[in-house]
Amino acid sequence: MIQIVFENTHFIICDKPAGVLSTPSRFEEDDARLCLGTALQKEKGFQIFPVNRLDFEVSGLVVYAKTAEAHRKANAWFEHKTVKKTYRALTTGQSYAHIPANVPNEKLKLTPEVGNTFEWHCRLLRGKRRAYESPQGKECLTVAVFWGMQGDYQVWDLNPVTGRSHQLRFDLSRHGFPIVGDKLYGSTVELADNRIALRSYRIDFANANGASALGLPEFLEISSL
Repeated sequence: MIQIVFENTHFIICDKPAGVLSTPSRFEEDDARLCLGTALQKEKGFQIFPVNRLDFEVSGLVVYAKTAEAHRKANAWFEHKTVKKTYRALTTGQSYAHIPANVPNEKLKLTPEVGNTFEWHCRLLRGKRRAYESPQGKECLTVAVFWGMQGDYQVWDLNPVTGRSHQLRFDLSRHGFPIVGDKLYGSTVELADNRIALRSYRIDFANANGASALGLPEFLEISSL
């Protein structure tokens, strides 16, 4: 489960598998799911501090700080959006069949071509299980780039500029492109092992003030989907 892709005196960056928690859930004592943060801390024998998190069903890069000071600095990078995260997603072709009739949606027809870039804005509110659009929600911005087809599925690169919970899953779904395996947001495709076709495969630290002084590379990239 523990796949370390980068480590120095300040940080550990792991490739989290799908079907594993990044950090313990609120119901830690009653939650039998595996947790990467807990396992990593146990293996290392000292406290670690989570900097970013991925959904249980999502795989990819998760950053943990080794010290409280490194954690404070890294949190500031993410808060001020100086760290850029890139995700790869596979989706089915555009369909709004999963959108209930009573949910407002413009249902715009999109026929993306390779290299097309989209900027998607909304106000997102997180409910108990999923996110939804609401005037009371937080401002949300996703940049999506279409990269063509991989077999039967469409390939997207996604940058969550605002980093809201379930942001990428919701944005693709509301535009008619549910992520493969993401039944919560309308996918009709079943994937095994508690996973969906969404992977955080690149983090850019080039614009993060002080990152190089803490030994971080300009970017870190692993295999995508």
